[in-house]
Amino acid sequence: MSELNESAVAQRVPALAERKIRVLTRRDPVTVPPGTPLIECLRAIQRSGVGDSVLVVDADRRLLGVLTERDIFGRLIGTGVDLSQPVETMMTTNPRHLSLESTVRDAIALMESGRYRNVPLIDDEGVVVGIVRQQDILRYLAEAFPEELLNLPPRPHQRMKEPEGA
Repeated sequence: MSELNESAVAQRVPALAERKIRVLTRRDPVTVPPGTPLIECLRAIQRSGVGDSVLVVDADRRLLGVLTERDIFGRLIGTGVDLSQPVETMMTTNPRHLSLESTVRDAIALMESGRYRNVPLIDDEGVVVGIVRQQDILRYLAEAFPEELLNLPPRPHQRMKEPEGA
């Protein structure tokens, strides 16, 4: 990438970060109702193939808590915990979340400061409307720079001395 292109990219990133989260492609989160046994939460994560957390929601899809992969590995694996216990025994209550009106920058900051890979998205009534993942943000930023990314050499630090075929 030439210095001119690098400068243009650097100038566009702050504007992209100020866009509302609603511009991101979001996925539906893996959700379970209160009282779900921990083993069923683990199975739900496994079935999803992409989820690394379970959101605990009430009948109106209001966010009650979250059980993350970090919770599972840090507090469940190898501890002899009874997996028939309800998710409430291990979930994080009052988890951090954002709204669709939050900015991409807000999501990045929350993920960085809290070391989160997923952030629940809720509306004004506390209803879960999606989840934003790190890869959603990366995809959004990558899609904003298709020409720059497609024209990178196989190893980005590599600079060709002559055009290919010379």
